[in-house]
Amino acid sequence: MEKIWLKNYQAGVAAEIDINEFQSVSEVFERSAAKFRDRPALACMDKILSYGELDQLSANFASYLQNTLGLAKGSRVAIMMPNLLQYPIAVFGTLRAGCTVVNVNPLYTPRELEHQLKDSGTETIIILENFANVLEQVLPRTPVKNVVIASIGDLLGFPKRLIVNFVVRKVKKMVPPWHIARHTGFNDALAAGARQPMRKVDIDHDDIAFLQYTGGTTGVSKGAMLTHANIIANMLQAGEWVKHAVREGQEIIVTALPLYHIFSLTANLMVFTELGAMSILITNPRDIPGFVKELKKYKVTAITGVNTLFNALLNNPDFKTVDFSTWRLALGGGMAVQKAVADKWKDITGTPLIEAYGLTETSPAACINPLDLKAYNGTIGVPIPSTDIQLRDNEGREVAPGESGELCIRGPQVMKGYWQRPEETAKVIDSQGFLATGDIAIITPEGYVKLVDRKKDMILVSGFNVYPNEIEDVVALHPGVLEVACIGIPDEKSGEVVKVFVVKKDPALTEADVLSHCRTNLTGYKVPKLVEFRQELPKTNVGKILRRALRDTEVKPN
Repeated sequence: MEKIWLKNYQAGVAAEIDINEFQSVSEVFERSAAKFRDRPALACMDKILSYGELDQLSANFASYLQNTLGLAKGSRVAIMMPNLLQYPIAVFGTLRAGCTVVNVNPLYTPRELEHQLKDSGTETIIILENFANVLEQVLPRTPVKNVVIASIGDLLGFPKRLIVNFVVRKVKKMVPPWHIARHTGFNDALAAGARQPMRKVDIDHDDIAFLQYTGGTTGVSKGAMLTHANIIANMLQAGEWVKHAVREGQEIIVTALPLYHIFSLTANLMVFTELGAMSILITNPRDIPGFVKELKKYKVTAITGVNTLFNALLNNPDFKTVDFSTWRLALGGGMAVQKAVADKWKDITGTPLIEAYGLTETSPAACINPLDLKAYNGTIGVPIPSTDIQLRDNEGREVAPGESGELCIRGPQVMKGYWQRPEETAKVIDSQGFLATGDIAIITPEGYVKLVDRKKDMILVSGFNVYPNEIEDVVALHPGVLEVACIGIPDEKSGEVVKVFVVKKDPALTEADVLSHCRTNLTGYKVPKLVEFRQELPKTNVGKILRRALRDTEVKPN
């Protein structure tokens, strides 16, 4: 496909990047640590670590893995914790030791955790004590030999460390009882590593930096092999894209999405560390009042998030009292950004909410809107530097201009494949290197990519395609609606009918109000036949609404 989208690049943004600028993710980090040694790198619970401190602590952790545990290059190291100072230390330490990071959602059930540890062949895990009871239940059935247990207050200094840990354990009772006979405390691991120097490891572009597990929405959860080249490429691609909007060594970015999620991992931890930014780690972004209090402590310049997070902030009355004078960049991804949310965000913060698109399998960024975009445009932007796209029909043929088709992506950020699953890899990456995303899209005449929906979420009403994103966008525009999700329900007459689940903002909102609003904005076959009000909608831990979970709650037809 001709790269018609290049005309939309901001002046000075290159069409290609050179991944040979760095040999490994570790090298990127070490350069930044040396360049910004005295600048703040991380802030969490009022504790700030400088780049120099992060450099030393991650080197100590790498030494512990190498010298105390004797881990070889390529060993898988699982990290299971929310956004705490310990997380970046463990990640950069693991990478510097030449090992592979296996990111684990700390809210996993025992079944999910067991699958991931066994599938990845993980022998070492760093886990917050709050979740140790889950690990205890599956440990004997996994290959794990080494367990490092962290506590929330580990790095907060005396006496705050003791106070925080006491409150977490005894007052709030957030640590269920656990017993793992052989384990090491996180601070003890750092102390052990400090006794011997970290050994430099030769790391190649093709070495695996992360085994990043997909959510399993299309079957069993699979580990995407993201190499050092993949991550370097995406850092450089995103860095090239934002270079006009950021100032090296001066940015303060809000990191509310969990760092174990690929969006936050690459965008916040990797890209902004390379830029010498300070990252404010939000440990519990669901505590919106506490989140807003944190925002008031710093002269924030950038934030990333998903639509539901931005919406939750906008609906907190205290959010309007934040000083937005330094805010310059807001990036939304992970799910579609709704027009109602984007417009309100711009009104309150004065900063446009820029929509981006990516996948775990693309490290993740593939398309981003230009940062000088004046208003919401309903697209996911344009392919970023060194990225090719094609739209294909069900037979794999490229569709004609203006037609919709499955979005396929090729570029240096596309994963090596799924861990030990060559058949699954072959299903999504073809001989030309294009990754089939499962998303249906069109390209506008101006060269922007517009998602129409996920292939599997499409609703077929009497032979007409209905895309849930469109229905959700329309319903979300109603002032009485807080959140909405749309699915298809089996129907004898039309095959499927549209159903929406709505969380009210206005308690007086009725089904008739929703349907009247839809009839005004949608053609007949797209208007929902069913409206169900809910107190809340099921979401992933990063706030993405789970349509699948809603479908599973519906009674199946006889």
